[in-house]
Amino acid sequence: MNTSSTAAAPAGNAISLKQDASVIGLVGTAHLISHFSQLLLAPLFPWLKEAFNVSYAELGFLMTLFFVTSCAVQALSGFVVDKFGPRPILFGGLTLLGLAAFGYSISTSYWMMAGFAVIAGVGNGVFHPVDYTLLNRKVSAPRLGHAYSVHGITGSLGWALAPAMLVPLTFAFSWRVALACAGVLAFAVLAVLVANRDKLTLSVTAPAKGAPAADSSLGFLKIPAVWMCFAFFFWYAIVLSVVQAFAPEAARHLHEVPLPLVAMCLTIYMVCSAGGMVFGGFLASDPARCERIVGAGFSVAAVFALLLALGSYPAWVVPVLFGVMGFASGIAGPSRDLLVKRSTPENASGRVYGVVYAGLDIGQAVSPLVFGAMMDHGQYRGVLLGLALMQAVLIASAFNVRRVRRTALPAAGRLPTAV
Repeated sequence: MNTSSTAAAPAGNAISLKQDASVIGLVGTAHLISHFSQLLLAPLFPWLKEAFNVSYAELGFLMTLFFVTSCAVQALSGFVVDKFGPRPILFGGLTLLGLAAFGYSISTSYWMMAGFAVIAGVGNGVFHPVDYTLLNRKVSAPRLGHAYSVHGITGSLGWALAPAMLVPLTFAFSWRVALACAGVLAFAVLAVLVANRDKLTLSVTAPAKGAPAADSSLGFLKIPAVWMCFAFFFWYAIVLSVVQAFAPEAARHLHEVPLPLVAMCLTIYMVCSAGGMVFGGFLASDPARCERIVGAGFSVAAVFALLLALGSYPAWVVPVLFGVMGFASGIAGPSRDLLVKRSTPENASGRVYGVVYAGLDIGQAVSPLVFGAMMDHGQYRGVLLGLALMQAVLIASAFNVRRVRRTALPAAGRLPTAV
């Protein structure tokens, strides 16, 4: 058996805090760029709509292309990660995201943008299989909840950074300059990871004796909880997509929010979401209550989505409501990841997370088509009501994961019951 120091992290406190923190920090930084790249276009929709003379639905289709491609790559990359290790796949993904950002900046037509959206989708598709394989196997078990928390925080900060960086640069220079700067940022992070590549080395090992394991390369597909997690992330993606691409603009029309403040709504949502994830990381120390935490967090978020849809507020109140909604959603983040961890056979992290998070990409591909059409028809209140409805479905989906896992456990005897 391979006894390399780069093998899976042992349980307990054998691994130092410094070593865990290095892995968590590097993986989190890469994850930030993944989420940052997902929002390169959405904050610039008002400028891109004018530049290319297209509708919101057509702009939403660019996001659909991105996430459909990411979905296909994500499901396949999980197998590649499990076989060859995560590090080279991670470096390739970051390279493609940087190239796509530069490609957006020089595009002269809508269809050029579409081509680079496909390239960006290929790059984005590798991150969840890579990230969770590294975290699950290199971070010690007592710190895993906090690792998930940091991973979620950096993702939210990436989403927050995109409008906060791109919109001011667009006002000051142009949307082309803003997107070129995004490409520079992606390659700067890649350089940091290459310089610290030894910390991301991971050997491919067989499962420990007596540990839960997938019985074949596709055996994990027989686990019902994996598909329930897939469904959960599909609904979660729709919620995210509405918040990122359409909810701030819908709120602008309903509550007469000035355009500069609209971009701040999303940034505030994501920053507050990151704060909620810090708190959620402590709550996730008990995996048995992860479904209840997810349900509570998204219940509060749904209430505030309803308030945005049905109330009438001064412009300055709208970002506050987005902030509360983001904080409540963020609390659920680390527990959300535990839903998947508790349904994952050992040494199949890449495959399971690739398939489960493909639900995330499919949801983000479908959502812009539906909600973009609603925006084009002026159904702004309907967009926010739809957001609240999707959050309610998400709550039910989380508890369905627990029900299926508990039902399957006695017969299968294969599912991990603790982190």
